[in-house]
Parts: sequence; C-alpha cells; structure tokens
Amino acid sequence: QLPAEWRPLSEGCRAELAAIIVYARVLALHPDPYGAYNYLPWQRGPPAGPQQGAGGLFYSAEIELLCDQAWGSMLEVPAGSRLNLTGLGYFSCHSHTVMQGYAYFFFLRMDENYILLPHGVNFQEAIFPDTQENRRMFASLFQFSNCSQAQHVLSFSTDWEIQEDNRLMCSSVQKALFEEEDRVKKLQQKVATLEKRNKQLRDRVKKVKRSLRQARKNTRHMEQMNRKLSEKLSSAGGQIPYINSLKQENSHATYLKV
Repeated sequence: QLPAEWRPLSEGCRAELAAIIVYARVLALHPDPYGAYNYLPWQRGPPAGPQQGAGGLFYSAEIELLCDQAWGSMLEVPAGSRLNLTGLGYFSCHSHTVMQGYAYFFFLRMDENYILLPHGVNFQEAIFPDTQENRRMFASLFQFSNCSQAQHVLSFSTDWEIQEDNRLMCSSVQKALFEEEDRVKKLQQKVATLEKRNKQLRDRVKKVKRSLRQARKNTRHMEQMNRKLSEKLSSAGGQIPYINSLKQENSHATYLKV
C-alpha cells in the first residue's frame, strides 16, 4: 500500500533522486539460496538435488558497466567494471527482473553492507531495458566519450541537450506541486466542514419549521375546541331555570312525605 501523499514521478525526476545510475549488460544470473519465502507459488517444497534454489523467486546478477556511471552517482568505478547486483526477482508489489545477455539502465543504491540493490525511487520501476526511447531519456546523464566502442549509438540531438539545459529541477517542481496539493486538500476539508455545518443548520431549521407548524395546528385545534365548548355552554344556558324549578319541586315533595 502506497502512502496517502504518494504521486507518480517521471523517470527524469526520479533520476535526480536515484543514488546510483549505471548503464550495464547482464553477464550472468545466480539464483539465491532457497528460503522460506524464496519459492514460486506452485512449489510445495525445496527443489531436490544440486539445483536447489534454481526455481526460486530471487536471484542476483553479474553486470558489466558499458559507460561510466551517470553524473552525480555515488559509485566511483569506470566503464568495463564488473559488479554483483542482488535484490532481483519477483516481489509482492513489484518485480526487478533482467535477462542474461541484455543491457539495461539501472537505478541502484548501496545498503549498510555495501551491497548493490535496485533503487525503486518513489516505489516505481528501477530497471529500464535498453531501448531507443530509454537511451534518449537518460542520454544527458552519461559521458559518452567514456563508453565502450560498441555503444556509440548513444548519441543525442542538440535539441535534446537544450531541453535538458533549460528544464526545471524536478524536486523543486514536485515540492511546489505537493504544497499546492496540500493547500487544495486543506481547502477541501474546510469546504467539507462548512457543508456539514450548513447541513446541520438546515436540519435545525427544518425541525423549527416542523415544530412551528405543529404549534399552529395545535392552536387551531384548541380554538375549535373552545368554540365548540362555548356553543355548548350557550345552548345549555336556556335550560338552567327549568332545571332549578325541578329541583325545588323535588325537594318540596320530599319534605311533605317526611
């Protein structure tokens, strides 16, 4: 899982951040020893016999530098040097794979034990095949006068050189982009907060309106009840003398009987 603030970077930008960049040919491949995690999914157990580890996921490579390392690299070895590169193979989130006899551009780093590993800058690809497009992309990083005679095809046009001289530093541009994205993200959070508060206010207004309608309805109902009660009292007012006379007669008759 990539970090939340992760953004893809171009190969040119990542080349500025890579510790070591070399252009080299793969001379030989050497499988790593078989381990608990170094096996293909269909392998149920360690390979038997002297070929143990041959079917593993991870391997190392012996490479030969076809040019001096790229400008700015931390590796101080000339063209023609042979190096061992480990950390190759199939991993859970990416793969660093090469084939014997082919040339590649490598982004490399050196660990605390001075072992060369692929440098996946920004969690992206660290190994680029030897194609015309990739040659042109990485052309400005190498001093071609120190390349082997077989690699003189690595030439680049004046337009490309001017383009490289006039380009902006990717790290500065990327920093500005990240700052702008952070500012936009904060504004979006503020807008979301304001929208939430606005929704709460609308809900409160709806409740107040509902309560007001209910109060008006109750008021009309009470007025109707009062009006009906008044009408009943008015109609019952004419019968009060008759009721009083009946009471008097009844009370007199009872007195005589006693």
